[in-house]
Amino acid sequence: MDGSVALPIIVALVFVALVFDFLNGLHDSANSIATVVSTRVLSPKYAVAWAAFFNTAALLFFAPHVANTIGTGIVEPNLIDTHIIFGALAGAILWNIVTWVLGIPSSSSHALIGGIAGAGIAKGGFPALVTSGFVKAGSAIVLSPLIGLALAMLLILAVSWLCRRSTPFAVDRRFRVLQFFSAAMYSLGHGGNDAQKTMGIIAILLFSQGMLGPEFHIPIWVAVVCQLAMGLGTLFGGWRIVKTMGSKITDLKPVQGFCAETGGAITLFAATWSGIPVSTTHTITGAIVGVGAARKLSAVRWNIAANIVVAWVITIPAAGTVGAAAWWVSTKLW
Repeated sequence: MDGSVALPIIVALVFVALVFDFLNGLHDSANSIATVVSTRVLSPKYAVAWAAFFNTAALLFFAPHVANTIGTGIVEPNLIDTHIIFGALAGAILWNIVTWVLGIPSSSSHALIGGIAGAGIAKGGFPALVTSGFVKAGSAIVLSPLIGLALAMLLILAVSWLCRRSTPFAVDRRFRVLQFFSAAMYSLGHGGNDAQKTMGIIAILLFSQGMLGPEFHIPIWVAVVCQLAMGLGTLFGGWRIVKTMGSKITDLKPVQGFCAETGGAITLFAATWSGIPVSTTHTITGAIVGVGAARKLSAVRWNIAANIVVAWVITIPAAGTVGAAAWWVSTKLW
C-alpha cells in the first residue's frame, strides 16, 4: 500500500475507533448509572457526570493488559491490516447502534471481539484466530455474569445479616451514602476494562503499519484519547438501557444497588488486572439478577432477563458477520 494513500486511511480508522469508543461509553453508561438512578440516589444528570469522571480516571489505576489481549490475542497479529480493523469497527458500531435503539443491554466488548474475529476469518479462515485468546474472551460471556451474580447475592445476604437489627429507614439512609462509593468503583472498573479495548484496536492498527517500532505496546497518547472518548460518551447517557437495567429486571433499593455495583466492580477489577476483556453489561446484569433473586426468585422478571441473554448469544456471530462483510467491501475500496 502506498504511504500517501495509507496515512489518510489510518487517520480515518483511528477516528472511527474513537467514535466506537464514544458509542461504547454512550451505550454502556447505563451499566454505571442504572442502579444509582433507579434507587434515586442521584439524578440522571449528576449520575452520568459521576460515572464519566471515574470512567476517565481509570487510566491512572490499570495497566493495559486488556488492550494487549485485544491487540494481539484475538486475531494473529501478522494478519491484521487496515481491512480487518475496518471490519472489526464496522461490526461493533452497527451492532451497538441497533441494540441502543432497541434498548437492549448487549455487550460492546463482545461486539468488537465478534467484529475483529469475523474480519480475521474472512481474510485467513479459522486459523486466523488466536484460539487461547478467543476462548478466554468467549468464556467470559458465561463467567462474568455468573461471578457478578454470585458476588452480589453473597453481599446482599451478608449485608442483610449485618443490618438485621437496623430499621429500614436507617439502612436506606446508610446505603444511599455508600452507593456513591459503589457507583464510583463500578465506573472505575468499567472505564478500566472497556476503554482498553479501543486502545488495543488503535495500537495494533499502528503496529501493523510499522508505526510503533519492533514491539507492540500502547502509546500514552492512545490511552489518554481513548479514556477521554469513553468518558465523553458516558456524559451523553444511554437512557433507553437505563430503564431496562434499573427497573425492568427487578426493583432496586439503595442496599441492593450497592451490592450489585460492588459485586460487579470486584469482578471487573479482577478481570482487568488479569487482561480478560469481559462485558461490563453482562457483569452488572448478572449482579442485578443476583440481588433480586436473593430477595425472592419471583422478584426477577425472568422474561426480560431471558431476552437479554438471547442478545448476548447472538452478539458475536452478528457482529462477526457484519465484520466479515465490511472486510470484503473495504478490500474493494482500497
